[in-house]
Amino acid sequence: MKRKNFIRIASAVGIGISLLGTYACKETKKENDENSEIVKMDSNSEPFFELSLAQWSMHKMIREDGVDPYSFAEKAKNWGFTGLEYVSQLYNPELEKANYSEEAMANFVAKSNAEAKKYGMKNVLIMIDGQGNLAVNDEAERNETVEKHKKWVDAAAAMGCHAIRVNLSGSNVPEEWIKNSVDGLTKLATYAKTKNINILVENHGGLSSNGELHAEVMKIVNMDNCGSLPDFGNFCIERKPDSWDCLKEYDKYKGVKELMPYAKAVSAKSNNFDENGNDTGIDYVKMLKIVKEAGYTGFIGVEYEGTEISEEAGIIATRDLLLKAAKEIE
Repeated sequence: MKRKNFIRIASAVGIGISLLGTYACKETKKENDENSEIVKMDSNSEPFFELSLAQWSMHKMIREDGVDPYSFAEKAKNWGFTGLEYVSQLYNPELEKANYSEEAMANFVAKSNAEAKKYGMKNVLIMIDGQGNLAVNDEAERNETVEKHKKWVDAAAAMGCHAIRVNLSGSNVPEEWIKNSVDGLTKLATYAKTKNINILVENHGGLSSNGELHAEVMKIVNMDNCGSLPDFGNFCIERKPDSWDCLKEYDKYKGVKELMPYAKAVSAKSNNFDENGNDTGIDYVKMLKIVKEAGYTGFIGVEYEGTEISEEAGIIATRDLLLKAAKEIE
């Protein structure tokens, strides 16, 4: 089936699903969710940015507790967000089974669009994982990775998103990594430009977490629809073998400052909180000053990854910390 039929299929699937009602969130669960009060913020205290929720904040709910990933829009709405940042790997069970067929991708688009519309939410971007390495030395592998990402570019366009987030995994040699990254990103962004989609690179480990090198790639690519997605906390360049412990970490504040000139999205990473509601490892006031001084006014996505409190509590705590920090720098 040709790619140009993608949006038409998605629309048709969406209509069929709407008529049958098979995509609807479980009403019983919604009615019994005592913690799902919709948050209403005082218009006089609105921050300089909009609030979106990174679906990764819910990955334990989805993978361990059986929460339907298509309840994302409902939950984000009830937690006080207006934007949605989808995570591709959370839909892998159904998409991999169908080998990412056009029908399966169209179904994902239609169901996501229906839920976003139902709850008045904005589809912001899709974070793409597990689709290959864009910065490897082997050009054939890079080209294959570009091809695998195209279906997600199409999905993002059909969902009204402005971007997809990609990873720049590959060589650990700076000179090779820069050259490979420029090649992979240029090829993917050239295709994405025809769909009015931005290609965003997050600092997500390895050399992508070196702010200076990451910014150098953005400068060389020099395309309007290719930018960065600075994450407040993902600045570990090297980890211990077979461990999550970080051996070498880039200065997070320096890194965010270096990436902000190219930023088209921002991720507010959080882990654990002190008794005052502040993140124990990231100075949110300092971070938001950097973001604001760069002139950024788009969405900032909450991405909670802590373990001391539940995902729901962590999401709300991060949201509140962002709003508190924004007030402090007004």
